[in-house]
Amino acid sequence: MKKIGLTAITALLILGCSSAELVENWKNPDIVLFDASKVLIVGMTHNEEARAKYETKLRDQFELRDVEAVRSIDVFDVEFTSSERSEQELADVEQQLLDKDFDAILFTKIIGIENVESHRRLLNNLDRYNQGFDDDYMSNQNIYFESGDHEVFTIYHAETSLYCICPGKERNLIWRGSIDITDPVDIEKTIDDYIELVIMAMEDQDLIFRKEITNEVTGL
Repeated sequence: MKKIGLTAITALLILGCSSAELVENWKNPDIVLFDASKVLIVGMTHNEEARAKYETKLRDQFELRDVEAVRSIDVFDVEFTSSERSEQELADVEQQLLDKDFDAILFTKIIGIENVESHRRLLNNLDRYNQGFDDDYMSNQNIYFESGDHEVFTIYHAETSLYCICPGKERNLIWRGSIDITDPVDIEKTIDDYIELVIMAMEDQDLIFRKEITNEVTGL
């Protein structure tokens, strides 16, 4: 497992009063560059409003950079996310994506946490980097339909994972970023901060986005 720090990026966003902080940034050591022409954006949370806003805003950022992106809310119907799905059902979904020329999935899941330190120790489990998209989805899919009766945490943990679904290759994990979200009161600002951090982390690793392209889009 190879961890790559983004101290400068994290510090920049913190100084800008961001609510999101990158706490772990892992890239598959076998991957140098990764490009994708059509990406499925999956936001896994029981909060339907937050899911729609996140997937829409992130899709728009992809399209600004001339990368086609599709929201999972336009692919997964309500019935699909209302109950657990089997490994075969997830394999069927991946095949359908391949048939429609998708070559990557960007998968984000939101998890409320109470004890940051113990949770970060849990993140060192190497099995997390040997999963495919189907394993990752199945082990967390209860997030969609679990009850909203949760204890309110001041810090939320989120993970965004990039999976390749290229023909002839395993659905490999390309990259995973773990991000802490503090005091997420303003949903619009929180989503904007999170997306900004994800894009900066991905471009730093030469994954889909390139710095020169991002600079042209933002005018930086």
